[in-house]
Amino acid sequence: MRILVLFAHPVETSFGAALHAKLVEVLRARGHKVDDCDLNAEGFDPVMSRQDRIDYHNVAVNRARVAPYVDRLLAAEALVFSFPVWNMGFPAILKGFVDKVFLPGVSFTLGEDGSYNPRLHNIKRLGVVCTYGGGRLLTFMMGDPPRRFLTRSMRRICAPGARCDYLALHDMNHTRPERRAAFLEKVEAKFSTW
Repeated sequence: MRILVLFAHPVETSFGAALHAKLVEVLRARGHKVDDCDLNAEGFDPVMSRQDRIDYHNVAVNRARVAPYVDRLLAAEALVFSFPVWNMGFPAILKGFVDKVFLPGVSFTLGEDGSYNPRLHNIKRLGVVCTYGGGRLLTFMMGDPPRRFLTRSMRRICAPGARCDYLALHDMNHTRPERRAAFLEKVEAKFSTW
């Protein structure tokens, strides 16, 4: 399977980077073709410019500035997000990627009547590996926006019936090495079944 891994963490020595490395290692060991997209290392520009917004709904030109990323997304059969949750949301670089690459004509179309039509049907499976600074209860009370977005909105634009595996380590601010090691093992076990 062709898998696009979207990684968003600016520090290469972080636990997030270790999770990302384990994820890619396991997927490659399973024989998948992994397109490892480290947004920070690639210098992705997450800012939606004035012109980006003006061109957003014009499918003839909207992907011009992000065409290589659109091509990678459209070539994938599965998509895996690897990121830390900051302030109950995505790191800015990942949010910008979603805003600028998951465009009309790429991941959805709008009908003449304004109807929303998903079209990213090349993506048959989603995966998420993330960490939260806050605990599970706080995350639940805040509505867990990243989980809701990825398991509902993102899943909706993918192939009908696309499965989503969401692995989250909560309360990173209080984790000990053994808990982080156990989560790395959980990531390895889950993605070894892909």
